[in-house]
Amino acid sequence: MKRWMLFLSLMGSFFISRADYLLIPMDYSQSEHLKAYGIAYWVLEYQVDVDWLLNYRGGSFMFKYTSIFETELQIRNVKYERISDAKSSEILAYVSSESVNMDAVKLEKAPKVAVYSPKNKQPWDDAVTMALTYAQIPYEVVYDPEVLDGKLSDYDWLHLHHEDFTGQYGKFYGTYRNAQWFKDDVKSQEATAQVYGFKKVSQMKLAVSKTIKEFCSKGGFLFAMCSATDSYDIALAAEGVDICDHMYDGDPSDPSAQSKLDYEKSLAFEKFQLVRNPYTYEFSNIDSNEGGRRVPESMDYFTLFEFSAKWDPVPTMLCQNHTKTVKGFMGQTTSFKKSVLKKDVLIMGQLKAFDEARYIHGNLGQGMWTFYGGHDPEDYRHFVGEDPTDLSLHPSSPGYRLILNNILFPAARKKKRKT
Repeated sequence: MKRWMLFLSLMGSFFISRADYLLIPMDYSQSEHLKAYGIAYWVLEYQVDVDWLLNYRGGSFMFKYTSIFETELQIRNVKYERISDAKSSEILAYVSSESVNMDAVKLEKAPKVAVYSPKNKQPWDDAVTMALTYAQIPYEVVYDPEVLDGKLSDYDWLHLHHEDFTGQYGKFYGTYRNAQWFKDDVKSQEATAQVYGFKKVSQMKLAVSKTIKEFCSKGGFLFAMCSATDSYDIALAAEGVDICDHMYDGDPSDPSAQSKLDYEKSLAFEKFQLVRNPYTYEFSNIDSNEGGRRVPESMDYFTLFEFSAKWDPVPTMLCQNHTKTVKGFMGQTTSFKKSVLKKDVLIMGQLKAFDEARYIHGNLGQGMWTFYGGHDPEDYRHFVGEDPTDLSLHPSSPGYRLILNNILFPAARKKKRKT
């Protein structure tokens, strides 16, 4: 009997060792969703393709088995299944069938990631850099000098850190003008502007904004959160118009600034109204916070749209999750009023009861952009100076998954379908 049991054990070990693929489930069975994205990126760095199984078990990943990959999965505590070549083919056939809203895209090359962020320490943290760090996805930090020096062409994907592209220093003057970090930021920005020949920081930020727009139009992938969404579009629309009051740039703003905005130059928003009061912590009525947002925290959940995996693979990839309902979170820019969205903007996540868009997407030339409202998906009200979120306490955060969908997205190539 013992010999027979030993034989069965050896045979089991033999078949397990012959497993040809590794499957990372991304449904509720997974306990480390965020680190799973890091594994997929890490495998791509080995120049091994990854199949992203859209809508299959929460957007699972599948790739060729090697002991190195299996060991790394174990080290990072990411749950996985060892499956045969036949099983992998069965899964691909299933997701490709017309009877299910699923499909597969092949991830082929790890995108080179850049984060637009100031080099000096700011009194707030950035959700994207926290997600990248936790998932162990490498990135490089760039800021105005690198952008103006033409360095963006070195990257595939660019995230805009919590930023004010209008030259109004986040409109923090009313509350934080005496804070040392605010003074240091003003000094640093003005020094950089002078080095690059700009009389005002707002002029430098406009040049940076236009360069980023060009990066996107030439095939780059642009992602922004919080105030980097609306302030970016406002800066583009306000080209040649002084919207900064004297405490920001030394002279009064143009009293006719509102009527001079050119919405054709912005990416996502149009017909918005500027908040002209320099002491008010708002840029415009793009943000649902402007005028007083009346959404109780208990009701602050937004819903992801379901798209056709086979015919709309891009938004499907960007919405992959183990749930369609995501907990809301606030920021300087929390959400977008639908009334100011351009007609060609795709809403991917919304709080329908309050007519808010939270997660939007669009095309620009050969590239694409995604805007995500709010500051930190696991900190409902993130105040200046608060400690950063510990993502080890939120390893399966649906809100953070949306960020990581965008990071892997540039690596994707739609699988050819049989006709």
